[in-house]
Amino acid sequence: MAFDFDPLFPAGTPAPAARWTGLAPFNFTGGNNDPDAIPLDGLMAAAQSVLAREGRTLSTYGLNSGPQGYRPLRDFLSAKLGRDAGMACTADDILIVSGSLQALDLVNAALLTRGDTVIVEQDNYQGTLTRLARLGVNAVGIPLDRDGMRMDLLAAALADLKARGVRPKFIYTIPTVQNPTGTILTLERRREMLRLADDYKVPIVEDDCYADLIWSGERPPALYAMSASGNVIHIGSFSKSIAPALRVGFVVAPWPVMSRMLALKTDAGSGSLEQMVLAEYCAPHFADHVPGLRMALRKKLETLMEALNEQFGTAAEFDDPKGGIFLWVKLPDTVDAQRLYQAALKRGVAINPGPDWSTDAGHSKSRMRLCFASPSHQEIRDGVAILAQVCRDEFGVPSRSGNVDKRVRD
Repeated sequence: MAFDFDPLFPAGTPAPAARWTGLAPFNFTGGNNDPDAIPLDGLMAAAQSVLAREGRTLSTYGLNSGPQGYRPLRDFLSAKLGRDAGMACTADDILIVSGSLQALDLVNAALLTRGDTVIVEQDNYQGTLTRLARLGVNAVGIPLDRDGMRMDLLAAALADLKARGVRPKFIYTIPTVQNPTGTILTLERRREMLRLADDYKVPIVEDDCYADLIWSGERPPALYAMSASGNVIHIGSFSKSIAPALRVGFVVAPWPVMSRMLALKTDAGSGSLEQMVLAEYCAPHFADHVPGLRMALRKKLETLMEALNEQFGTAAEFDDPKGGIFLWVKLPDTVDAQRLYQAALKRGVAINPGPDWSTDAGHSKSRMRLCFASPSHQEIRDGVAILAQVCRDEFGVPSRSGNVDKRVRD
C-alpha cells in the first residue's frame, strides 16, 4: 500500500501537476523558440573553447566570479544593454538568474507580502499572474491599446488606489513587445509612466524578455535607461534570443534591491556551464545571430496570419505584432476559449486560452494566444486548419462561406 502524503501537504499548496505525456503534434503554447534557429555550431564551438580555457573553474561555486554570476557574461550584458537599450549599467548592477521566472520570484520575494497590490497590464504573462495570485497579491489590470498600456487608465487607477489608502508595491510592465499582445509602449507613454511612478512613489518592474525580437531591429530606450530617480528594476533573458532550455536570465537593479535579492537567492548560483557558453558565444556572435532569428520568426508569423485568414476569415481578429513569438487572437464572443482549448487538445492542437493570460476573464473569454516560433510552416498550416474545424464543430464558427476577408488590422 502506497504511503499517503496528502495529509502532510500545507494548506494553500498548488494543485498537483499532471504527468507529462509529451507535446501536442501541433503545439502553439509556451515560449518555445524556432529549433532551426538555435546556433548549434556556434554554441558547440563556444563550449569547447571556454571549457578548454576555464573548465577548471567549475570546481568553484560561481566560477570565481561571485554570487552575481559569471563576470564575462555580465560584462557582455552591460555593453549590450548600453548599446541597444540606452542603459548605463555595469556588471556589478547585474544578477544572473535561472531564467526570467526566477527573476520574478526574487523581485516578488523582496518586495511583496500577502494582501499587497501590484499594477499590471490587463492582458499579461501567465507566469506573472499565477505568481501574484499564489502570493495573495491583488493584481490591478490596466487595459492596453495598440501603443501599449493606456496611461490615462494607469493615472486613474493610481489616483483611485491612493484615495483608498493603497500604495501599490510596483507597476509590472512588458513595454517592449508585450506578452501576449505584441505591442510596444511608445516613447511618450514611457515618459508618462515614469512621471506617474515618480509622482506616486511607486517603482516599476520592467520585463524586457522580448526586446531583441522587434522586426525592425530598432527599439525604444528601456524604462530603466529613462528613469531619473532609479526606481526601475529591469528583467531580461536569453530564452527568446538564444534558447529557452538554457534557463539563463538576468536582473538589473539598484543595489538596495539587488542586495535583498542576493540574500534570497539561496540556490548556490545559477547553472555555470550555461553562463560560460553564452558569454563565449554571445560576445562575438550575438549581433549577427539575432537578425536571422528575427527573419525566421517573421516568416512564421506571416504563415500563421495567412493560415488564420484562410481558415477563420472574419471570425479571427488580430493585430500584426511588432515582434516577438506570439499572436493574440480574438474570436467571436460566442466562443469559449477554455472549452476550445480542451476540444482542440483532443485533436492534437494545443493553444493558450485567453483567460489564463488576463486579469479580466470576461474580456479574454474568446481570446487565445498562439506561439508561432516552434512549429514548422506546414505544422502551422495544418494545426490552424484543425483548430478551425474544432471551433466550427463546437461553436459554429467560422462559417465556411465567411473565410475570405483579411482580418489583420493595419
